Amino acid sequence: MKKVIIQSDEQLELVRHEISVSSLFSHPNLLPLLDHAIIAVKGKQNESMNHEAYLLFPVHLDGTLLDNAKTMQEKKEFFPTITVLEIFRQLCAGLKHMHSFEPPYAHNDVKPGNVLITHRKGQPPLAILMDFGSARPARKDIYSRSEALQLQEWAAEHCSAPFRAPELWDCPSNTKIDERTDIWSLGCTLYAIMYGISPFEYVLGESGGSLQLAILNAQIKWPPGPNPSYPEALHQFIVWMLQPQPAVRPHIDDVIIHVDKLISKFSS
Repeated sequence: MKKVIIQSDEQLELVRHEISVSSLFSHPNLLPLLDHAIIAVKGKQNESMNHEAYLLFPVHLDGTLLDNAKTMQEKKEFFPTITVLEIFRQLCAGLKHMHSFEPPYAHNDVKPGNVLITHRKGQPPLAILMDFGSARPARKDIYSRSEALQLQEWAAEHCSAPFRAPELWDCPSNTKIDERTDIWSLGCTLYAIMYGISPFEYVLGESGGSLQLAILNAQIKWPPGPNPSYPEALHQFIVWMLQPQPAVRPHIDDVIIHVDKLISKFSS
């Protein structure tokens, strides 16, 4: 049960948006909203009415990919290559459902903290993408500097910085934004499934390091991983998704074709 205390009309609008967007999707790798209620409650000292929202979701007891990554880092454990790919494949399936709408929806906050993991005996873990509070129709034409700045401001509020696509940090004044902002975040999330952190967070430990610059230049560093290390094909796969120019970044269907090839290669 997610409880939201609502103290402004803007907050109320955001919750209503999350409810209506969550109700659009129906896919085994997207967390379903089972039920919801918005209740008016009296504010303090007879102020105007406030609201409380209650959103009911299925429970997943094994926590998020972020929780699992922290536990694994402490034990110096890594997912095997095939498990990495099988978790990732499920996230692709959930995103494809969103990207297949007309017009396509972008999730806008794909990251390990928004991926629920359920461990299963004799099967790969179940992965479910959650939190549609930032989801919006993906395609947006930007015609002016003020529209570009508006989008950057919105992204700063709704898209987690280490997973935010370059065009949302530094938006050109004349451009088309599409659902490939999610492909960038997906590439960062694949890296995080492997190494437990996002590909650009290393700069936060460097003096004068800038997360924005590292992202705009796609400066990826590969930390020591498992022994034997992850195959080079996985690194190349991530680099392909993390292209700073969105026009050359793959779409979700291309990513799925590629991940399926990798799964058949590394499962044999």
